[in-house]
Amino acid sequence: MKKYNYIASAKKTLKIESNSINAIAGQLDKSFTTLCEKVYNLEGKFIIMGVGKSGHIAQKISATLSSTGTASIFIHPTEAAHGDMGLINKKDIVLLISNSGETDEIVNILPSLKRHAKEIASLTSNNKSTIANSSDIKIQLKSKKEACPLDLAPTSSTTNALVFGDALSIALLEAKGFTKKDFASSHPAGKLGKKLITQVKDLMHKGAAVPRVSPNTILDKALIEITKKNLGITLITIKSKVVGIFTDGDLRRCITKKIDIQKTMIKNVMTKNFKTIDSESLAVDAAKIMEKNKIFTLIVIEKGKEVGVISMHDLIEARIL
Repeated sequence: MKKYNYIASAKKTLKIESNSINAIAGQLDKSFTTLCEKVYNLEGKFIIMGVGKSGHIAQKISATLSSTGTASIFIHPTEAAHGDMGLINKKDIVLLISNSGETDEIVNILPSLKRHAKEIASLTSNNKSTIANSSDIKIQLKSKKEACPLDLAPTSSTTNALVFGDALSIALLEAKGFTKKDFASSHPAGKLGKKLITQVKDLMHKGAAVPRVSPNTILDKALIEITKKNLGITLITIKSKVVGIFTDGDLRRCITKKIDIQKTMIKNVMTKNFKTIDSESLAVDAAKIMEKNKIFTLIVIEKGKEVGVISMHDLIEARIL
């Protein structure tokens, strides 16, 4: 059996589809702006419909819109014809996705859609098609060629529709000033949600759990405190003010220099310039600081005062990383 070059085939497909995406960027016109403005000011729902591959794309676009601040639902045209038309009212805009613009399941319900919805928008490759001609807002995106060599399987055309949906979602997100906090409210579960809502104060060690010694503490006694609290660090404080830290890395440097841990005071080997983070900051921001500076712990401050310590282990355990 002749060995087939799968990578070459994949690269060819990717090139065709990327060229198609670049081409549609120049096809966007005032109809896109009109759609954005209509949806931005919409009091009702933004309903998206499609059949087959276009239906799958429509569902993804609707999901992206909903998660970025634009109320949207997907309704299958066949289900609409069998009762789900009742979900649509005169406050809603319906976007119909059909590459040909002649999808029977959509064409058959156009009269009902026009009676129920506030406005109809369409995304097709033919502005003279039945669906486009029945739309209040018609957007045309043409693909020069499908990636499928048989020109049968929807590939470039569905990719174009997908990225159009992303472009629409992000344009609306930016126009609304949608924030990380807003995003977190619609993604409360899973790792993504945790990254967006977990603050440093939720994970930090505080009070008696934080190792502390005075500047004149002999190094071997400080090591006992570090081992006891199991954070790989101790704070060096004077009247509750942190003047330095001592970490596992500092200990390794002491061993390398053959420093006598039974005679050396910790103030002589501590790190005076240490990194801090505010307790109200997101835990994911603490991770970024640690990664950038190649450190494993941060001093947590609140109103300029030290209130705790957060470590890389805490972030991993909380699934922030």
